[in-house]
Amino acid sequence: MTAIVAAPPVPVDSISDAGVLPRRRCAAWLGLVPFSAYVVLFLAIPAVLAVASGFFDSTGDFTLANFAAYTNPTILGNFFSSLWLSALTAVVGAILGALICYAMLGTRAETGLRRTVDSASSVLAQFGGVMLAFAFIATIGTQGVLTKWLVSIGFTTNIFNNFNNNGPLLYQIPGLVIPYLYFQVPLMVLTFMPAVEGLKSTWAEANATLGGTRFTYWTRIGAPILAPAFFGSLILLFANSFSSYATAAALISQGGIIPLAIRQQLTSETIVGVANVAGVLALGMVVVMIVLMSAYSVLQRRASRWRR
Repeated sequence: MTAIVAAPPVPVDSISDAGVLPRRRCAAWLGLVPFSAYVVLFLAIPAVLAVASGFFDSTGDFTLANFAAYTNPTILGNFFSSLWLSALTAVVGAILGALICYAMLGTRAETGLRRTVDSASSVLAQFGGVMLAFAFIATIGTQGVLTKWLVSIGFTTNIFNNFNNNGPLLYQIPGLVIPYLYFQVPLMVLTFMPAVEGLKSTWAEANATLGGTRFTYWTRIGAPILAPAFFGSLILLFANSFSSYATAAALISQGGIIPLAIRQQLTSETIVGVANVAGVLALGMVVVMIVLMSAYSVLQRRASRWRR
């Protein structure tokens, strides 16, 4: 004879939650619709169209011949310039930004100095493009205030007026380091400061209780904990510099870095003799950005473990 086991009663709260949770999840997904539509229309579709254009020729037929652009020494030189410019500004910006964060560690969050640094970093990190280029043209350009002052006191061949015998520094690729650092350092402060603030005082107290010094605290506790956040911010700065366009376009009329080379290919079809080259150059940038963002995501997950 088969025994009949009665099913346990279902709590009333569970029945009501079963209907409420799906509705809440549905409302949460509906809230993402405007942002998702914006990303698809103004980021995903243009990116796909730009990259896909590299796989077609001028007549609309599929081809891989556009990838021959990567054998062009000029294109390779532009990629190399973009990489070293991004690496240099990322490293210098990360070090200077980390030093500012360390200096701010001794101040309380509600002080005026701290609020001023936070506000200035938020504004300056977004201060780029033509406005930033004009500010540096007025300062260290050919007729800039600092350039003319150096000429007036006898430095007629100063670095801003003539760099490496190729004209003003600001209108050459090495000159982009100066305006790029203007927004790289504040961006480092914004991204790295939360990790620095996450250092718990109990860790320093435990180090002191065990006889440790300030040096041992930073080398054995502080630095290892902050390392993932620091290198994650470094990668973010590299990606920010690698994809910057407006400031460089306002200062340099010709190619030299990949974003300017893409513009050059879009406005002229006589550079390398291959149509739709801009698409394969954009594909190269997308590949670099995917690698950077993947590494950034891994480091952020590792850094977030210490914030729980």
